[in-house]
Amino acid sequence: MSKPANFDSSDLDTVLSEWVSALRESSVEAIAVLGPDPFGTSDDRQVVAVHPPSLDAAAQALAQSHDFGARWRDSDAPMVAWQYIAKADQHAARWRLLWMAHGFQTVVRVEFPLPAGRAFECFMFSPRELNDRAEAASLVWSALNVWPVVRRCIAAERSTLSPRERQCLVLAFQGLTAKESALQLRCSERTVNYHLANAMGKLRVDSKLAAIQRACWLGAI
Repeated sequence: MSKPANFDSSDLDTVLSEWVSALRESSVEAIAVLGPDPFGTSDDRQVVAVHPPSLDAAAQALAQSHDFGARWRDSDAPMVAWQYIAKADQHAARWRLLWMAHGFQTVVRVEFPLPAGRAFECFMFSPRELNDRAEAASLVWSALNVWPVVRRCIAAERSTLSPRERQCLVLAFQGLTAKESALQLRCSERTVNYHLANAMGKLRVDSKLAAIQRACWLGAI
């Protein structure tokens, strides 16, 4: 089983590189992370990160596919998928053909659900077929272990919110009113509402609830 690694960097590319290195013993040689498009529909996904970067086109094709998308999540399927993509035929989805062309045979996917039917998705690719469920379980455990660090890096790279704007949204997400948030932050209620208004503007919404949702989809909350 893969051992947990210490990820001290705040740079997403560095964290993914270290993660892939830690998974070498499990023959994982690539990782792609997809996230919801905060300004799109529930079907729209974006490539948040991919390592190595040379596989960006293959990751983009995966994001544009309907595989593992909103319909898949609506089916009450588990958060984990393990597929031997080398069995795909000539009519397979484009993303499968692209990953196979790079020599990959197996993918293990772990989903991290978000509000309103969105999710972050982590895909780990191996150039060989996994031997058994224990190997797949080891990769899932690795993803769960490193995800908090990856998510913090995602938030830092994707979010344009200031630390104070994020703080105010987090407190609103916890159910605090602007007055209660002001007491906790030791500022005026007017200041809290100012930061919330700025956050709503950056997130292109006109309500606090919608701002909270989109901040979640960015990984900021």
